[in-house]
Amino acid sequence: GSMKTDILELENGYELQIDVPGFEKGDVKISLEDGYLTIEAKKENVEEKKDVHYLKRERFLGTCARSFFVGEEIAEEDIKAEYDKGTLKIFVPKEGTNVKQKKYIEIE
Repeated sequence: GSMKTDILELENGYELQIDVPGFEKGDVKISLEDGYLTIEAKKENVEEKKDVHYLKRERFLGTCARSFFVGEEIAEEDIKAEYDKGTLKIFVPKEGTNVKQKKYIEIE
């Protein structure tokens, strides 16, 4: 399934509004790596039907994932996420705190 996404531009950042119908808050994982914010929703239902001769296992596996490039200066703690009735709201600031420090090597 696809995750319908609206992106609102706010004064100090962006709000992603992502539809994740059928998924609970615990099914959704948000990760940040190399400037990419990835939202993954995963649902796994295992139904067991016991029969005299064999055990039938039906598994429904639903996975949706979307990635957005937010920039490498955005840190995990800059991002705010909330889940409300099937909609995931994620706030990403325009300026992040993840400023990489330059490390110099001492010359002996």
